[in-house]
Amino acid sequence: MSNKVTEQLTQAGQQIEHNSFAIVDSEAGDHSYTDEQWPLVRRMIHASADFEFNGLTRFHPDAIRVGLQAILDGRSIVADVEMICVGLSKPRLNHFGVTCHHFISDDDVIARAKAENSTRAVQAMRKAQREGLLDNGIIAIGNAPTALLELKRLIEEDEVRPALVIGMPVGFVSAEESKQAIATLDGTPWIITQGRKGGSTLVVSAIHALLAEAEQKQ
Repeated sequence: MSNKVTEQLTQAGQQIEHNSFAIVDSEAGDHSYTDEQWPLVRRMIHASADFEFNGLTRFHPDAIRVGLQAILDGRSIVADVEMICVGLSKPRLNHFGVTCHHFISDDDVIARAKAENSTRAVQAMRKAQREGLLDNGIIAIGNAPTALLELKRLIEEDEVRPALVIGMPVGFVSAEESKQAIATLDGTPWIITQGRKGGSTLVVSAIHALLAEAEQKQ
């Protein structure tokens, strides 16, 4: 069954995307992902042309199920950086009544980060908590390891309860460690990329895959 909302807008675009997915399926080889997990990994490979994500991508057992339900319920997405919100298709989000929020450049976030000698990413997560956006939402982190570490603290100490954490920060300082830390959570579902690789583009790809699967369920 073809999706109407989460497909490319033109027949030519759809054909190119479908052909790309077919190439990924052909060249990826064996994998251990479930039928629900693979479309997300495949789209990440499609976006990055990096087949190492076949293996580097890890899922909490409940991740896909709760992520799809959060989208179908119109829950908010909280991103660590603006790039994720800009990269997400507005028509696709609007179809499900989902909004994307980021606070990294807000004046009050910058002021608090300077006053407390912390990072903007940390303060942005705290602002999202104050705004009541973390509970039951999808938290999408592709750039800032400190955002992921702060989110873990909020979950453990303040009993924040996101529906799903997509933790894929890229880089060399705490990126790998922050993802390892979030993967120790049992009660909060997560999707991560192991090691240093990650990035906002991958997070956007993962969410678009969830949106496509959610439309199939509709």
